Amino acid sequence: MSPSHSTGIAVVAEALGAAGLTVYVTGRSEQEGDCRVGDARLGGTIHATAAVVTAVGGRGIAVHCDHADDAQVEALFERVGREQGRLDVLVNNAIYIDDSLIEPGPFWTKPRSQVRILEVGLRSSYIAAHCAAPPNSASRSHPRPRPHKCLGR
Repeated sequence: MSPSHSTGIAVVAEALGAAGLTVYVTGRSEQEGDCRVGDARLGGTIHATAAVVTAVGGRGIAVHCDHADDAQVEALFERVGREQGRLDVLVNNAIYIDDSLIEPGPFWTKPRSQVRILEVGLRSSYIAAHCAAPPNSASRSHPRPRPHKCLGR
């Protein structure tokens, strides 16, 4: 599973696809320009990244998911369990970027609402791992997925 943007995380998804894996590309970016930081649009969509995964030999599956919403994350992992039976690799790169983050000035002059960066980023990694473990624990022949936090370059 891999949240998608035009950042380094798409490179991870592409590499998994090149290895012939099924990759669930998740996130909120269904149309180009859905994600922004200030006035800047972030490129890439879950659909475009899934298409790249398929083009290089894997199977890319785009799924809209807001990783700040536990119910959506739980539904995502239930779907993966139904469709695949297990999860071998979990890559989570979800984050919230407040527009004030890119404004000049030291962090202590910016609103405390920037704590959402941690709430979404760190919390979503934990929630994803929490949801991913149960389907895999039923089978002794498949170890639990090892969550990895991948950072874009």
